[in-house]
Amino acid sequence: MDLQIIQNRIFEVRGSRIMLDFHLAELYQVETRALKQAVKRNISRFPPDFAFQLTKEEWQGLITCDKFPENIRHTPTPPMAFCEQGVAMLSSILRSQIAIQVNIEIMRAFIAVRQIVIRRDEAKQGLERELNEKYVELKQSIEKLKQENEEQLSCISEEFENVDSQLKEIYEALTAMFQKSKNDEYRRPIGFIQEGNQNTGN
Repeated sequence: MDLQIIQNRIFEVRGSRIMLDFHLAELYQVETRALKQAVKRNISRFPPDFAFQLTKEEWQGLITCDKFPENIRHTPTPPMAFCEQGVAMLSSILRSQIAIQVNIEIMRAFIAVRQIVIRRDEAKQGLERELNEKYVELKQSIEKLKQENEEQLSCISEEFENVDSQLKEIYEALTAMFQKSKNDEYRRPIGFIQEGNQNTGN
């Protein structure tokens, strides 16, 4: 049996990798109804972390992201989901040579998927480390530029204060000169004689 076919039927729901009852029934060459009845008769072997019923929302999520036959897509009851441990338990209740052989291949498929996920996570972690290093380098560069600009702005501020002080001195000097010129304008000219006080010399 091609492992890729099985891998394509492994989904992730509630943080676990699962297979659906109708896919398993097809692989075991039994009817889905017969598989579910066998599970119900041995329900004590299938705790919630081994197998569970999908909610309508979970089922709709799978339908929208994958292709299923029309008769499956419109089934009124969402299928059961079996985790890796639940799939392993199925072979013990079906008790057929086909179920045993199929389960061996399914276990291999789960292992292959797990290895793919591990490699993907390692690649993701490597990328995150690289991005984090780049971020730290960029942040340090920005801080350096900021510090240099602050030093330049400090120098410009000092120069501006010096220029401002000089401008104030020039303004005060011009104001004093203007005031002196104004006072001179209204000073009596030399030889000015007020009317009525002139001496005719006679």
